[in-house]
Amino acid sequence: MFGLLSKVGDSLRNKESQSSDQQLNSHATFNAVIGDTTINECLPGAHIEIVGVVKALPDRPLDRPPAVEIMVFDSTGEIRVIWLGRRKIPGIVEGRSIKICGRLTCNTEQPTIFNPRYELRPIK
Repeated sequence: MFGLLSKVGDSLRNKESQSSDQQLNSHATFNAVIGDTTINECLPGAHIEIVGVVKALPDRPLDRPPAVEIMVFDSTGEIRVIWLGRRKIPGIVEGRSIKICGRLTCNTEQPTIFNPRYELRPIK
């Protein structure tokens, strides 16, 4: 009886191991693909990584909730990026190259990423 239970347990562990290996492999492939994504290839709801240039920093009136809003563009298009709860982010200036990582939302009139991770690149 214990031998049969042991075999069933081993079989289940092998299936779980294979399943988690497949998930890790598919996730690694997904990350490799999104690192090379251009703005026009971005899909709504997808987690994306893009590198572009800060195009505009619109002024936000003080009577509105705090938020930093920029436009990031590459040679294929542009995306609006918004950080909520802040009025300024040091280093983000027009003409600065920036890498943005986040989920693309298309519930607005323009593709937008809210509160993304970012990496500042050298000013060109």
